[in-house]
Amino acid sequence: MSENFFAQVFEVVDWMPDWAMTLALLVAAAAVAVPIHSIAIRLLMRAFSGRAIYVQTLLRRTRSLTRTIILFIAFTLVLQAAPLSEGALSTWSSVLGALLCAIIGWTAISTVHIVSDVYLARFRLDLADNLQARKYVTQIRILRRVANTLIVLLALGAGLMTFESVRQYGVSIFASAGAAGLILGLAARPVLENLIAGIQIAITQPIRIDDAVVVEGEWGWIEEITGTYVVIRIWDWRRLIVPLSYFIQNPFTNWTRESASIIGTVFLHADYTLPVEELRECLGKLVKDDPLWDGKVAVIQVTDANDRTIEIRALVSARTSPDAWDLRCNIRERLVAWIRDNHPDCLPQVRSASIKGERAPISAEIDDIPAKDADDSS
Repeated sequence: MSENFFAQVFEVVDWMPDWAMTLALLVAAAAVAVPIHSIAIRLLMRAFSGRAIYVQTLLRRTRSLTRTIILFIAFTLVLQAAPLSEGALSTWSSVLGALLCAIIGWTAISTVHIVSDVYLARFRLDLADNLQARKYVTQIRILRRVANTLIVLLALGAGLMTFESVRQYGVSIFASAGAAGLILGLAARPVLENLIAGIQIAITQPIRIDDAVVVEGEWGWIEEITGTYVVIRIWDWRRLIVPLSYFIQNPFTNWTRESASIIGTVFLHADYTLPVEELRECLGKLVKDDPLWDGKVAVIQVTDANDRTIEIRALVSARTSPDAWDLRCNIRERLVAWIRDNHPDCLPQVRSASIKGERAPISAEIDDIPAKDADDSS
């Protein structure tokens, strides 16, 4: 029946060149396929309205993909009946083959994203103790980006292999053979290096989303982990961009590796006469009144002493790294205020003392010498 329909159409537009007729048929096929797809999506959305929210989400997220598949099917049917020469038909077949590879890759990427999003919907990052959530979110996001990169490479290689003129480039992507493969391999070395680093990070997890880290002397939090780089949010809202391979090849500090809780450090310098025991009691009262303290660690120790002052270290713990930063500032301000108000003489100071019974300074002796004698002595 379809062959008779196309035969009748060809009789009507027999005066048109083959290329123009083929183009007109493709446009007509698109004009028919797109409305059919839109009507089908609306009917399905209405059928699952209020009952299957996941089906509606799936239809909404795959709308563009399903439209492309409908167009591919329509174009394939039209080109099979189009009045094309052998060479033109071979070219169009290669184009459709490349389009099929792209559709398969797109479908695979969409499947990976949907499955990973459904899996990650069980975890929440907005909780105070979110170590487990950060672990799985980091792992899934990195593996998803690695899978996306591999799918794109495979789809690109398969698509290039459908064209005779560039088939060797497609082969080089798979086998890395020949000069073209060598050039592509050298050019893609940073990408592949970061790709492998991403797999290592996903498995071993030296860093996770929202970890508090010190990188290149900068304190910040892991904000985003992509397929090639990591975004670190610095405390003053700057962003430090670091390649993924950096965290495999260089040492760095991770403050929240084992737990979301973190210990903050406050250093003070005071005079030797400061009563440290009273300062410990003051710290205990301060942390109990601060909602940022998690109730675990509140310690004061004298960690150093030099010729003028003693160094006092206060350790306080909080549930998260942002809370720890604010808690440190609060405790530092209140301890300094307590020392200033209760023991102002214990603030850092420089001592001087006069020694009795010694001769007067030389400058005084010189002042007592008569001017003449002073001239003689000079």
